[in-house]
Amino acid sequence: MTITLNRRALLAAGAGATVVGSGLARPAVAQGAQQLAIATGTTGGVYYPLGGGMASVFSRTIPGMSATVEVTGGSVANLQLLGANRVGMILTQVDAAVDAVAGKERFTNRPVPARAILVMYTNRMQVVTVASTGITSMADLKGKRVSTGAPGSATEVMAFRLIEAAGVDRDKDFRARERLSPAESTNAIKDGKLDAYFFVSGVPTSAITDLGATPGQRLVLIDHAEFVPKIVEKNGPVYFAEEIPAGTYPGQDKPNKQMSVANIIAVREDMPDALVGQLLAAIWDNLEELHRVHAEARNFKIENQKTAAAGIPWHKAAEAFWKARGASLT
Repeated sequence: MTITLNRRALLAAGAGATVVGSGLARPAVAQGAQQLAIATGTTGGVYYPLGGGMASVFSRTIPGMSATVEVTGGSVANLQLLGANRVGMILTQVDAAVDAVAGKERFTNRPVPARAILVMYTNRMQVVTVASTGITSMADLKGKRVSTGAPGSATEVMAFRLIEAAGVDRDKDFRARERLSPAESTNAIKDGKLDAYFFVSGVPTSAITDLGATPGQRLVLIDHAEFVPKIVEKNGPVYFAEEIPAGTYPGQDKPNKQMSVANIIAVREDMPDALVGQLLAAIWDNLEELHRVHAEARNFKIENQKTAAAGIPWHKAAEAFWKARGASLT
C-alpha cells in the first residue's frame, strides 16, 4: 500500500509563501516528492472512479505530487486506514465519519482524527432485486438470500439500521446473509445465487446499471423511505428521504423512495494547511475534468459546503478555503 505522505515535504509546504491568483491567496506548492494515497471503495461504486479522477488531477497539477487510489471495502475501512495514518485522504459517508470521530460503533475506543474538507454529493441507499424473486417490500426480504454489503463498508452500517427499522432480524430472518461487493452481488443475482442486495452510492452506479441491462432480468428497487424517521430518531439527523428518478437505471419504470446520506472528502486533522489548500484548489480548478469522470461530480457545489452536511468538524484550512470563496458554511 502506498504510504500516505512525506512528512518533511508537508512541513515544507506548510512553511511556504502564498501565491495570489484570481484575487485569492493560494498556498505555494512544496518542492520535492509528495505521495498521497486516496482510499476510495469497491470498483463497482462511485468512490473508486471519482478518486481516480482526483488522483490524476493532483498528480498533474501539483508539482512533485504522486497520488494513487486504494480499492477498499468503503467508508468504514477508509476511516480505519486514515486513523492508522496509512492513507492521506478518503472518501466517506457522513454517518460513518460521525461514528469514527466520536469513537463509537465500529470505532469504539479508537476515535479517528478525521476532518472534512469538501461535501461531495448524496449517497442513495438502494435495495436491489429483480422481478423474478417476487420481492416488492422490505418485509419480503424475510427468508431470502441477501447481501448487506462488503465488509468495511458504510453500506453494511446503513443496511443494518434500515433492516432493524423495518422490523427484520438480520441474524435470524434471512435464508442467507452475504457480505458481497455490488459487482459480486449483481453477478450472484444473475447466477441465481442471491435474491437481493443493499448498496449505498451515488447514482447511477455501474453494478446496478449492469443488472438492469441484463437480458431476461427486470430490475426492481425496493421503496423504504417510510423508515427514515425511525432511523433518525435512533441515530441522529444524518439521514433523509429522497427519490431516485424513474429511468435512472435500465428497466427502472418508477421512482424509488429511499434513504440518503451525504458524502465528504476527509483528511487527518494534522494535515498541513498548505497541502489542504493545494488539494482543494486542484479539485475546484478542474471540476470539468471530474464531471467527465462521473456525473456525481456535478454536485460538488459551493452551496453544498455546509457544516451540518459535513457532519464532522472542518479542517481549519478547508474552512478558510470555502469562506474565501463565498460559502457561509451555515
